[in-house]
Amino acid sequence: MTSHNTSTAPAFTPFIQHTLADRVALVAGATRGAGRAIARDLARAGAYVYCTGRSTSSRPSDYGRDEIIDGTAELIRAEGSQAEALVCDHLQPGMIADAVGRIDDRWARLDILVNDIGGEAYVDWGEKFWATDFDAGMRLVRAGLLTHLNTAHAALPLLTRNPGGLHIEVTDGTHEFNETHYRDSVYLDLTKTAVSRLAFGLGHELADYACTAVAITPGWLRSEMMLDVFDTDEETWMKDSLDVARELPPADFAISETPHLLGRTVVALAADPDRHRFNTKTLSSRGLADCYDVDDIDGSRPDSWAFMAAKEADSGANARTYR
Repeated sequence: MTSHNTSTAPAFTPFIQHTLADRVALVAGATRGAGRAIARDLARAGAYVYCTGRSTSSRPSDYGRDEIIDGTAELIRAEGSQAEALVCDHLQPGMIADAVGRIDDRWARLDILVNDIGGEAYVDWGEKFWATDFDAGMRLVRAGLLTHLNTAHAALPLLTRNPGGLHIEVTDGTHEFNETHYRDSVYLDLTKTAVSRLAFGLGHELADYACTAVAITPGWLRSEMMLDVFDTDEETWMKDSLDVARELPPADFAISETPHLLGRTVVALAADPDRHRFNTKTLSSRGLADCYDVDDIDGSRPDSWAFMAAKEADSGANARTYR
């Protein structure tokens, strides 16, 4: 099993010190992309990680992807860390209850819950909302929002059993960006802003149990899927972005970050005893990277959101100056 985003960066202190050695984590949507990187990085920091997803070798993803949930756990174990893959469709509350029950039976606790199921592959661009196929559009809402509600409802009774639990919603867009920008799809725009609002609401309720909820957005994610869509790879993506003879990837892809910047900032947040100061907030991978002095695996620290703001003010803004 391979990954586009194998880490080659200098040693990351929380990995060396196994900062999360006493933690149990559940990463919902750990099959690929951000979820896979978060699961790998939590495990590298010493956590025992449960990886959930619906894609298996016998039932592959309807995204048309090869990654399977067992593959994430295999990667983690190959790196000498601890993980277990649980096949789970997060649109099926019974399957989530079974997964949480297995965690409860073994550990009687859950310290970190990461909701990272996206649904972006279901976006249908270019039509007005009232002209869309409603059932097709709602696939995104169900995959990207209802799964989060189902998972939180099932897992938070276990997370709140002990003080200090951390609930993370992975979203798209900072609070400031989402206030003033529309994603050209009602389904996508509603889903991503609702995920941030879910963290806001849960943070208020979890505070009564000395637990914390936040939403975190990456920048332009250089995931396995995005690299394949742009016909590039982790070795040549920058050169290809700057190659004017190529139509793809676009030049702005030069601002992209690997999923491990998000994974590393999640680790840093989980290891922070003062993390409750961020309760209810929507944070960015770059903002957390600055807070905790964390770099991406290539040693850079991309600032996608600052670059997008600069690009709106000056179409000639260069993505490389925001790395």
